[in-house]
Amino acid sequence: MYQERSYRNLVKSDHLVSFEVSVKETDLHVCAQKCLEDEAKESVLKHRGFIESYIKDYPDFYKTLVPWHVKDLAPQIVRDMSNAGIRANVGPMAAVAGAVASRVGRDLLNYSNEVIVENGGDVFIKLNCPFTYTIHAGKSPLNRRFGIHLDPCGKSIGVCTSSATIGHSLSMGCADAVCVVSRSCATADAAATSICNHVGSEVQITQAIDLGKQIKEVLGIVVIAGKKIGLWGNVEVVPISNKD
Repeated sequence: MYQERSYRNLVKSDHLVSFEVSVKETDLHVCAQKCLEDEAKESVLKHRGFIESYIKDYPDFYKTLVPWHVKDLAPQIVRDMSNAGIRANVGPMAAVAGAVASRVGRDLLNYSNEVIVENGGDVFIKLNCPFTYTIHAGKSPLNRRFGIHLDPCGKSIGVCTSSATIGHSLSMGCADAVCVVSRSCATADAAATSICNHVGSEVQITQAIDLGKQIKEVLGIVVIAGKKIGLWGNVEVVPISNKD
């Protein structure tokens, strides 16, 4: 069933060319200095192939909800997912969207100096100017009312959001949005999942953020649950006047 990707304008970049790439469950929205649809699709196929081949050899990699330790040789994207899950104390598949976005984004940097790759609300960003990431929080009255203003200083960064009330991803909490900023997109994805799992109610926002603070490589956290919002780290939250 088609589901409108209402969050596809999380990061606006009028000076870049936008296009979409879909391969099986992977559905990317990409922005670059020129259309790189073929290159992006080739990258998706490559990295999906690495993950799928590894799962054939190690089926539990796909199923486990606890950290996975790579014991033998493995593709870099599998190591990205494993390391992110270990940092955030979740299974490796909690980092798959962020890891794919990151690997595709890094491949596209061979053709474009600026790249945005969004994968289900998890975004790899390499821009040479400051930007604002709009926080999509479902039915919360704070939905798309706030954004995170970031200046990556020309370096790549990952901004990933997990939600217990949007989409079909497994979550054990009730947060409308947990947004995590990290230099590692895979880590941001896994951390967002882990923090979201610990928001059982509005009163647990602070407790969940305290957990997130301990996750290596996390730079900033925003948690929205109902009418409440919690913040930590290197994040500047700004109001969004135009929801459209």
